[in-house]
Amino acid sequence: MESSTATTEQILNECEPESSSIWSWWPSWRPTSMSLLKTTESKILACIQNELWARFVTLPNQDRIWTLTLTKKAQQAPKTPLVMVHGFGGGVGLWIRNMDTLSRSRPVYAFDLLGFGRSSRPAFPSDATKAEEQFVDSIEQWRQSVGLENMILLGHSLGGYLAASYAIQHPSRVSHLVLVDPWGFPEQTQDPGTEVLKRPPLPRWVKAAAAVVSLFNPLAVIRAAGPWGPGLVNRFRPDFQRKFEDLFEDDTMTQYIYHCNAQTPSGEVGFRAMAESLGWAKRPMLQRVHQLPPSMPLTMLYGARSWVDSSSGQSVVHIRSQSFTKVILIDDASHHVYADQPEEFNQVVERICNSVN
Repeated sequence: MESSTATTEQILNECEPESSSIWSWWPSWRPTSMSLLKTTESKILACIQNELWARFVTLPNQDRIWTLTLTKKAQQAPKTPLVMVHGFGGGVGLWIRNMDTLSRSRPVYAFDLLGFGRSSRPAFPSDATKAEEQFVDSIEQWRQSVGLENMILLGHSLGGYLAASYAIQHPSRVSHLVLVDPWGFPEQTQDPGTEVLKRPPLPRWVKAAAAVVSLFNPLAVIRAAGPWGPGLVNRFRPDFQRKFEDLFEDDTMTQYIYHCNAQTPSGEVGFRAMAESLGWAKRPMLQRVHQLPPSMPLTMLYGARSWVDSSSGQSVVHIRSQSFTKVILIDDASHHVYADQPEEFNQVVERICNSVN
């Protein structure tokens, strides 16, 4: 059963307050607030057709995780729920092209990672291991608070890295692990000659963020841009508007990305602690993936046009040669596979889910 420390009506009318920081003293300079994020997200979630329960789930330490649960009235016998974990700088709204379809036959849960979106934004340690531990502990506390015994766990990008770490530490809770263009797998010294495919060049926004990540938090430039921040997002991420243009004729999605990332930095501080640079993890997951139990099925989905190197997936297949490990490339998809080719993505994930029950 799902649980929370407040009524649904109370929670839906609340908004996570911003913590005090150097960024919160100049609110008029940055045209954003948690209230504006809530409003923009509400416009996105209005597209959902199935039954939606949106609320904060309160953890034992009083951090709150913004959570969506989708179900369909006609669902028959209970099936293992699908839990979706977004990537760096994202939020639950980015799954808008997937949640209805994937919740046709089983419950679907999506939540904002601790420190991102509308979830609480606590301080993160500067140590890579401790920062990762804080993320993973929050996922496990969330699972306990919601009352899930086990789940099909799907993570994209940073969410894939954290999902893999979670599955290593809590294997009995994961029925199938699905990693979508996961960040942080290869070692930085990996021989470029081992690549399976020649990857596209890094997007401009990755290069821009990489230029400041060693000195500042990765998204500091968005906040420092003040009233020009939304325009900066539109300039560097015009792809987000194109990916969702059949749902929104305006800049709803880039506004959502802006409001998600112009708030008090928190999750990105944790990410910075874990990252050598935007493309590499201090603790590469390839060094630990052998710790996944052999009985745990693992599927890795990559966009064929993504800047993330899919050869890591082949390395995982080799490491887990005695276990079910599958790598799937989705044509004409970049890093945001789920938005570039939503129909194919949804079909693949549905097949994975149906293989569980």
